[in-house]
Amino acid sequence: MTVRSIPEDRAMLCSGHAACPGCIDALTVRHVLAGVGADAIAVVPPSCMAIIAGPQPFSALKIPVYQPTLESSAAAASGLRRALDAQGRHSTTVVVLAGDGGTYDIGFQCLSSAAERNEDMLYCCLDNEGYMNTGAQKSSSTPRHAWTGSTPAGKTSRKKNLTEIMAAHNVPYVATASVAHLADLRRKVDKAMGLRGLRFLNLLIPCLDGWGLRDDAGLAAARLAVESGAFPLYEVEDGARWTVNSAKTRPVADYLALQGRYRHLTAEQVAALQDEIDAGWARLQRQASASAAPLAMPATPAVPADRAPAG
Repeated sequence: MTVRSIPEDRAMLCSGHAACPGCIDALTVRHVLAGVGADAIAVVPPSCMAIIAGPQPFSALKIPVYQPTLESSAAAASGLRRALDAQGRHSTTVVVLAGDGGTYDIGFQCLSSAAERNEDMLYCCLDNEGYMNTGAQKSSSTPRHAWTGSTPAGKTSRKKNLTEIMAAHNVPYVATASVAHLADLRRKVDKAMGLRGLRFLNLLIPCLDGWGLRDDAGLAAARLAVESGAFPLYEVEDGARWTVNSAKTRPVADYLALQGRYRHLTAEQVAALQDEIDAGWARLQRQASASAAPLAMPATPAVPADRAPAG
């Protein structure tokens, strides 16, 4: 076993926060912020993370936190970025810590606009596949057939593929990551921190209560999501270079069996989900293979011309 500790000067999420016991949200953010460091400002909209961090001035985060409305995270981050640049603080990172409800759904308009402008921010979607801190209602990130408070018979539509949608904006860096694959997560945070422009990380956050998991099963669910191909790990640079970072080694039934939200599934529904995952995996492999060819378009500039520091 390799023990990966976080140096005290890099630990930006303190103990005593308000997360549920065994929460993967808190564990993930702890490692993300360790990679971001102390010279940063966090934008945290209404979400599980807003509850976990707590209100100012009693925040569990050591860095400043700005809590905007649910739909405006990327717009607020854009404003903070420009204000910092006006002060000459170009090295201060603006990091968004938003849930899937505020990213896939309510905040997508602002996020897409910020991506079109290539605003210089690190946007982290803490994807627990539902509106979990208001009763586990479905979002467009909720997978097909999953039980939620608003889909008691199972969701009838498939999960939105936001990672590929963000890659289509041709921003410098888009990636999926999971704290169950910690070395990969840390590498991707470090890589994103070495770039300028909009960087988007989609982070899978198994929700113990919303997914129907035991208190100690969050990491197991995160690991099985990757191994079954339900949440493949990959990265996309400049919208053109695709790299797959995981392998599909298990049937999705192994992943579903761990979760109470899928307890109602029939064998036919499990088979349909397997077919859906297999098709998505095959498409991802084709994209990675195709991106090995020479680029037809120049790479996206790391910093927009109108935002480059003077001198």
